[in-house]
Amino acid sequence: MILTGTEIVKMRAERRLLIEPFVTEHINPNSYNYRLGPKLGVPVLDGDVRRFDYIEIPEDGFQIEPHTMYLGHTYEKLGSNTFAMRLIGRSSMGRLGLFLQVSADLGHTGSAHQWTLEIVSAKPIILYPLMRIGQISFWQNMGTPELYLAGYSAHNDPTASKLA
Repeated sequence: MILTGTEIVKMRAERRLLIEPFVTEHINPNSYNYRLGPKLGVPVLDGDVRRFDYIEIPEDGFQIEPHTMYLGHTYEKLGSNTFAMRLIGRSSMGRLGLFLQVSADLGHTGSAHQWTLEIVSAKPIILYPLMRIGQISFWQNMGTPELYLAGYSAHNDPTASKLA
């Protein structure tokens, strides 16, 4: 069962979920619009898909190129010990050709941090720090949740794959 926008506000007030910093105007009927953090992983073109150079996104933006994956991160710390989460792109950004969280949109219960974002575009798009880029929804667990405290859940900066 998905939380409504008013329930997201209520659960945040009760500290059952984390959105920090919080902007009331970013609440949607079933989600919260999160912003792009200031750091961006730009792929190093040396054949190793796990290598990125990390830059600060300039105030006047950074143009990403088509068919290339970049690593961003959420500006907000997002998470919950009560609910599972789903991080997806905004439809207004998708209509511009931006794909967000291409393969890893599930946020496990127990994770609370700035999330790494998988960013791919179909055409050149300029990204700006703090732009509203995606949305998070919160979902009630069926059964007793086990808190996820492993993997990438301790990282706040864009983090490349740890697969060998």
